[in-house]
Amino acid sequence: MVWERPKKLVVLGIDPGFADTGFGVVSSSDNKMKAMAFGSLKTKVNLDFGQRLLIIETGINKLIQQYQPDCLVVEQLFFCKNVTTALKVGQARGVVLLAAARMNLPVMEFTPLQVKQGLTGYGAASKNQVGQMVKLLLALDKVPQPDDAADALAMAICGIHSYKLKKIR
Repeated sequence: MVWERPKKLVVLGIDPGFADTGFGVVSSSDNKMKAMAFGSLKTKVNLDFGQRLLIIETGINKLIQQYQPDCLVVEQLFFCKNVTTALKVGQARGVVLLAAARMNLPVMEFTPLQVKQGLTGYGAASKNQVGQMVKLLLALDKVPQPDDAADALAMAICGIHSYKLKKIR
């Protein structure tokens, strides 16, 4: 896909998780970024597995419909020692990708290392360092909470910075 950068760019960042899926919506115009919304889609432990995935999908669909993003940025899976956790996160990630595909929304993917490198210049940056940089770049009063939301905002910021450079899949 070949794109021209719109005057106002809106990017939805997603930090997929099974219990908590972080989201962050960031807009950019005139080289200024603004957090439009951020938070976490939470699922209850006592619900069936499929019901939890449905909550994530429904939440992502509502965010896409409400904010009409130009693209979605999602965290790539990285090596995980706990196979069960990796599988559940992978399934949540799959639901996010499916929701984007159903809305014909282009997707960018970044690893946690790429996000840390892109935001702080240091691939081994701590969560606190990433949160502080998100706060600074978006001119927020405090570091976004929960951590999943801060990570999702970081994903969206990287998406904005990479929009013209990264080939959208």
